[in-house]
Amino acid sequence: MNTQRMVRTRLFAALAGALLLTSCSTADADDPHVTDRRTSHWGKGVGAPEASAFMKVKVPEGATEVKGAVQVNPQEDVYLLSFVTDWKNAEQIAADLRSETPLHPKKYDLPPTTELFGHLGLTEPQTLKGVRWAGVCPPCVSDQRRSEVAWIETYVHSQAQGKARVYLKAF
Repeated sequence: MNTQRMVRTRLFAALAGALLLTSCSTADADDPHVTDRRTSHWGKGVGAPEASAFMKVKVPEGATEVKGAVQVNPQEDVYLLSFVTDWKNAEQIAADLRSETPLHPKKYDLPPTTELFGHLGLTEPQTLKGVRWAGVCPPCVSDQRRSEVAWIETYVHSQAQGKARVYLKAF
């Protein structure tokens, strides 16, 4: 009986050691395609084009201050896209997302616990007064164009001279 206990203890120790070795392996920091999948980080060399492609949102011709990023996360990545365009284009982009509720005023919220748009040098949209918001689950509204996207939020904030800054966040 004592021998069986020693064998089980050794097997358990060997299994635990193997698991520890494989779970603690580190990623190659120079390779942007390799991550350790345990922490969030900002994707290197990815920005507005990749975010736009993921969301299937076309940045309007003539848009300015186009910015984007991808936050790589252990479970699901977050895609950010922002630009300034005329108010009509901003409204059309929001409508094209097919939200069940159109853009509507968003109450001023406390700053989020993590900065996302701050990474792009922008104020977090949910903290802006007068911002309008809409959110949608593309698969829930049968938007086949965006079947890989679980959720998209859009914030539209009025700017001077009939312009608006559009903020899009998707995962």
